[in-house]
Amino acid sequence: MSTPSVSARSVNWLWPLMLLIALVAAVMVWWFVALASGRQAGWMAIFAAVELAFMLRLGALRRPALRVGLTLVGTLLAAVIANWAIASSYVGASLGLAPWDSALRMGPHMAWTLAQLANGAAEMVWLAVALVVGWFVAR
Repeated sequence: MSTPSVSARSVNWLWPLMLLIALVAAVMVWWFVALASGRQAGWMAIFAAVELAFMLRLGALRRPALRVGLTLVGTLLAAVIANWAIASSYVGASLGLAPWDSALRMGPHMAWTLAQLANGAAEMVWLAVALVVGWFVAR
C-alpha cells in the first residue's frame, strides 16, 4: 500500500500573523516588566529580538534577508512602542487616566522627551546588543 504524498506547497500566509503576535507579545511583556520593576528594562530588547526571529522562523519565512530585516525593524518598533507605553503609564497614573487613554493623548514630542529622560546609555547599549543578537538569530 502506498503512502499519501505530502503537498510541496509551503505556508506563505503564516509569517505575517506570527510577526504580529511576536510584536504584541514582546511589547506587552516589556511593558509589564518595566512597570513591575520601576525601571525601563532595556534588556527586554534582546527578548524582543529573539522572539521575533524565532516566530518568523516558526511562521516559515524562508528568505533570510527578509527575516533579518523584519527582525531588526520589529525590534526597533517594539522598543519605540514599549517606551511609549511605559511613559504613558507613568503620566496617566499621575493624571488619573488609564494607560491606553494616556497613550492616545500623549503627543510624539512629549513621548520623545520622556523617553530621553528615562533612557540612558545602558538602554542604548541593550538595544544595540539586541540588534546584533536579532541579526545573528534571524539569519
